Amino acid sequence: MDWDKLRVFHAVAEAGSFTHAGESLNLSQSAVSRQISALEESLNVPLFHRHARGLILTEQGELLYHTARDVFAKLSMTEAMLTESREHPKGPLKITTTVAFGTTWLTPRAREFLQIYPDIQLSLLLDDTELDLGMREADIAIRMTSPRQPDLIQRHLMTIRFHVYGHVSYLKRKGVPKTIQELDNHDLIAYPADMRAPISNINWLLEAGDPPQGTRTPIMRVNNVYAIYKAVESGLGMAALPDYMVEGSRDMVRVLPELSGPKVETYFVYAEELRHSKRIAVFRDFLVRKVGETTF
Repeated sequence: MDWDKLRVFHAVAEAGSFTHAGESLNLSQSAVSRQISALEESLNVPLFHRHARGLILTEQGELLYHTARDVFAKLSMTEAMLTESREHPKGPLKITTTVAFGTTWLTPRAREFLQIYPDIQLSLLLDDTELDLGMREADIAIRMTSPRQPDLIQRHLMTIRFHVYGHVSYLKRKGVPKTIQELDNHDLIAYPADMRAPISNINWLLEAGDPPQGTRTPIMRVNNVYAIYKAVESGLGMAALPDYMVEGSRDMVRVLPELSGPKVETYFVYAEELRHSKRIAVFRDFLVRKVGETTF
């Protein structure tokens, strides 16, 4: 199979059109089209359904695309490892984690890391869904659950604890609850019940109590933990938030301090093929040090 044609096919499958693929490859649309037609002729199978709105992979095209994507991912990983100096880490490094953790804990610490390692090109991919490390969608993941894939290396990073928080403006207006039962009379902010959350049992506050209370009705539901934090910060109501998110805030008050939610174990995860990467090692060691410095 011609390597140049396979490279063009991969770009077209990723872009979904000859025009966009040509822009990424610095080729004309007609040149890209000719390469795809030649590849289809050599394989004697159609790879794309062509229509006015774009291109759709055929069944045979899907099979070739998944194989090509795996090949190019492996090549990208190998290229990064070959060009990396063991003594002086450099090159691209993509980290994925949840929006809440990445926004409030990880991003503020990126500046110090890049001051220490200025030749690393850091990319933070914040997404509450899990990216595929095996397909090199990211190099490192900081996950709130232990990964199940056997080809991933994991290290426990920290334990995240949740407590109930309210902004001083809200507490002045509505009062500070003294008992769990008093939460029934307060405005609570929660996660949508019918959506997949980044952690399990995220709405534990709605049923908190001993014995468990009936489900409380929140004043608002938001499908993002950082957005819940911003709603609490605005004085809208109270919510269960991870302690790291309110670290250092003077106006966010922990209420009912004896009440805490389930612990969330956080893991540093990367593909086994990157076990010898200096970039991975220095970022891991940096995070472990920063976790040791936290006060929550």
